[in-house]
Amino acid sequence: MEEKEITVKVVNKSGNQLPAYSTPDSAGMDLRASLSEPVEIAPMQRALIPTGIYIALPKGYECQIRPRSGLALKHGVTVLNSPGTIDADYRGEICVILVNLSDKPFVVNNGERICQMVVTRYNRVEWEQVDSLDDTERGAGGFGHTGVK
Repeated sequence: MEEKEITVKVVNKSGNQLPAYSTPDSAGMDLRASLSEPVEIAPMQRALIPTGIYIALPKGYECQIRPRSGLALKHGVTVLNSPGTIDADYRGEICVILVNLSDKPFVVNNGERICQMVVTRYNRVEWEQVDSLDDTERGAGGFGHTGVK
């Protein structure tokens, strides 16, 4: 499969390094908090964390904001509206809604990696309204219709 890179314009007002891939085959780039002072998120609370990053995606691309598995497993902290979507025409600061699902307070510090961002192509949909849909083997089965084993 051919690897394709795109160029994305970025403004970095954070003082931290730009979002970066941790390994050669990573799909997501780590995004860091841009804070003047630490933010404590109490158990079962959420906070909007700025990143100081502003981007201009090419038309036909989106950026998804996803949780970091280490924060979720070790601290119970995740991205609340996961995945968050950054549209190609958005020019504001990327901010991340973190939620603390643990029973202990969690402190976010400046420069801490708080989420992953994945840039990907998307297709737009043109609806074709019809009176019925074609039959499939699955049909309308959903929400556990195949069982647990």
